[in-house]
Amino acid sequence: MPADTTYLELSEEAGSAHKFYEVTVDGTDVTIRYGRIGDRGQLKLSSFATPDKARAEASKKIGEKVRKGYAPAVPGARQKRGVSRRQIVSTRSTATRAPVLWRYVSGSPAFGIFVDDEVCMVGNESGLITTLSHGAEVLQQFRLPDGVKCIVADDGWIYAGCDDGNVYDLSGKVPRLAYRIAPEIDIYWLDIHDGVLGVSDADGGISAVDHEDEFLWRRPGRGDSAWMVRCDATAVHHGHSAGVTSYDWRTGRELWHTTTGSVLFGWQERATLYAGTSTRQVVELGKDGTRRQTYRCDAAVYSCATAQDGRYVFAGDSASSIYCFDTDGTRLWKLGTGCGSAYSMQYRDERLYIVTTDGSLACIDASEHAIRSAMGGTVPTAVDVKAPPRMPAIVPSTTVEITHDVADGVVVECVEDSGRLRVRVVSSGYHRDWQVQFPKGIREPGSRFVVTGIREASRGGFYRAYGDIRRLL
Repeated sequence: MPADTTYLELSEEAGSAHKFYEVTVDGTDVTIRYGRIGDRGQLKLSSFATPDKARAEASKKIGEKVRKGYAPAVPGARQKRGVSRRQIVSTRSTATRAPVLWRYVSGSPAFGIFVDDEVCMVGNESGLITTLSHGAEVLQQFRLPDGVKCIVADDGWIYAGCDDGNVYDLSGKVPRLAYRIAPEIDIYWLDIHDGVLGVSDADGGISAVDHEDEFLWRRPGRGDSAWMVRCDATAVHHGHSAGVTSYDWRTGRELWHTTTGSVLFGWQERATLYAGTSTRQVVELGKDGTRRQTYRCDAAVYSCATAQDGRYVFAGDSASSIYCFDTDGTRLWKLGTGCGSAYSMQYRDERLYIVTTDGSLACIDASEHAIRSAMGGTVPTAVDVKAPPRMPAIVPSTTVEITHDVADGVVVECVEDSGRLRVRVVSSGYHRDWQVQFPKGIREPGSRFVVTGIREASRGGFYRAYGDIRRLL
């Protein structure tokens, strides 16, 4: 009997959904292929005792999708389209110009930013991630397969969320695939804490994913779109069209909900959350959901950040302006960026770093003297930073160096466990039954690797590999 295939699509002209779902029954086997229209998608194969049971399961899956709005379609009739992003029209600021020290133009709108003591990073919608020194020297470039949503730090690791639905570890010499997120989820934002990934999506949903990219939980949110997710040791904080909601990171149980206006961005400190909203304000919340302070801007707030523990609160609006507030809500200053609206921002050591609608990473002198001079009309001449013309952009890799020496590292082994490839420690002195968080694309059954080191997760129960990875022969 020939195989029977049903192909469905869900595509909203005015919305973000643009997905397909294909079910094929071949005897006792059911193959499900799903993902974004125009992509190859992801496969799931199941086998049943009889053809009747296989057909019954297929009918059940098809019925579930039809009830969600999927309809029969012809493969290839609809074309692939870009992943949903903020639909933003940036207007020029009428405020006095900010004291920009240097500016690097990445080439396309940029959402991803990361700044620490050593480097500054910008990730843009073309998938390019550029690393610069604080002295404005371009050090390195990565090229991911699709647009970069965000760059987040988790202890000593740096991760980039990508529009291909994957999360890449940028901590080594080359990007490595760290998490695969379900392709039917149209990701809006990501955050990570101690290996647990929080994912907010276009439909307003929220998910928590563990170190082996398996869902701890997944649930609809209170809103219909969700730009904010922030994770800490106890909760996943979710900002969406109806406000901010907090969930227990283990179970997904709702802890509290606070109405703030539609949230476009979120920031967190040790004991506080900050929600930038379309209602022209940044709302400060305690991590018990109580409202603490409101910081009022003159246009919709696309991004926000704070000095340590909220000593100062910064915001970027839709009119290419940036703001600084005192803790009591007093606006200290408002200045124009000169390079578009700030999609994301980060403050460090009297410098405010922004990435913008025109693709810039700009370093702004936020010291009291520089701001006072800017308010008086005096600003420095910004250095226009260029990448070396022949600097290669390093792409994600599934190849590793070969070694015969284990003296300077920890040996781990890839094993098959219940149909999945896991990694465990071989070297003595470690829990042999604990899994190791390890790149996906280089796992092969029976392979052994030498890593620089492994570290126990703060929550316990698994290890995280760091540093260089070499295959042991």
